[in-house]
Amino acid sequence: MQKKILSKEEALQKLRQYCAYQERSHHEVQQKLWDLGVRRAEHDEVISTLIEENYLNEERFAKAFAGGKFRMKDWGRKKILYELKQKRVSEYCIRQGMKEIPEADYHATLARLAEKKWESLKGEQHLVRQKKTQDYLIQKGYEYELATAAVKALREG
Repeated sequence: MQKKILSKEEALQKLRQYCAYQERSHHEVQQKLWDLGVRRAEHDEVISTLIEENYLNEERFAKAFAGGKFRMKDWGRKKILYELKQKRVSEYCIRQGMKEIPEADYHATLARLAEKKWESLKGEQHLVRQKKTQDYLIQKGYEYELATAAVKALREG
């Protein structure tokens, strides 16, 4: 079945709603244009219009993404960085997004997650408990050195 090709105006209308619903990266909008069957020649024009109308702003997206993933899902910087790179966000915007994570909150969240995981492994052997807690923190995207320090603090505390 042939996919219906949307006019530029129809695509713009759909993408305005798509971007108004939540912040999007340029790459996500590009993908949506392909999904909607918009002609390649019109992609740049549609994206430019969305930027001009302030529906699309990559820096705003990076800040919302980084801040949201940290606050809502307790993700560490490495995981956020990786995901932003997957979404093809520019280095500058990634740096701006990372500024949304206050240093004190970052360390407090890391300590809280470490404590919670440590407590959940009460029956485990000491070294197993230590390794599982550290692996959990690394999987959440926290830096190896910080995860190690957090586990060491628990062990000594």
